[in-house]
Amino acid sequence: METQTLKAEVREGRGKGPARQLRMKGLIPAVFYGPGKKPANLAVSPLEVTKSIRGEFGRNQVLELQIPSGKELAVVRDLAVDPVTRDILHVDFYSVALDRPVRLRVPFIAKGRAIGVAAGGVLHIIAREIPVLGLPMNIPATIEVDISGLELHHSIKVRDLKMPAGVTVALPLDRPVV
Repeated sequence: METQTLKAEVREGRGKGPARQLRMKGLIPAVFYGPGKKPANLAVSPLEVTKSIRGEFGRNQVLELQIPSGKELAVVRDLAVDPVTRDILHVDFYSVALDRPVRLRVPFIAKGRAIGVAAGGVLHIIAREIPVLGLPMNIPATIEVDISGLELHHSIKVRDLKMPAGVTVALPLDRPVV
């Protein structure tokens, strides 16, 4: 995974009024926080944020925030999105370090057609996202599982998932995912 660069500027004022004024300028309010970091109120371009998180890794993409005080590595922790226009209204950036494990949610994809479905069964995908713990650069873009061998009354559990080296699933090993 490569880092992407995102320019951010420090913003003054908090609340609804300053946030609306910022959006009228074509920027959105953001906040940067994390372990050992003092929270910083930022302003970023919604187009740059959208471009950054539309890649293969989505919100788990490691971003290099360029702020006046220096460069910081971060991932998108939370997005506030307008329910009608789908415009991004606010972004939370969480500080990461390349040598410190981070907990992220990775999309889970079940591929294939299960034998049990062909026999008349119903497939239940229990998890759409899997919480994982690992170094930011080792986190996979997706977790894919081939379900074509899954028969009636069988399941795929967390222990059956193949994870990259140094990445662990933050769920009990006997929890079913499909």
